[in-house]
Amino acid sequence: MYHVESADDSKIKGLYLLWKDTLFDKETNVLTDAQLSVINSEHMNHVSGESKSYTWDEVKARIRNKKAT
Repeated sequence: MYHVESADDSKIKGLYLLWKDTLFDKETNVLTDAQLSVINSEHMNHVSGESKSYTWDEVKARIRNKKAT
């Protein structure tokens, strides 16, 4: 079994890029306009600094800490 906490960063980023392309491709998009609106809003909050963001190392540490408890 393959676990996220042991995944190579480049693989996780690659998966994200593949998913990101799918999200915004109108022909393959499986999300509603309302769902895309929420994603866009969250993205704008992130870009503007209104939401908390984490580095890859912080995310991995949080996942590992939850797994240990």
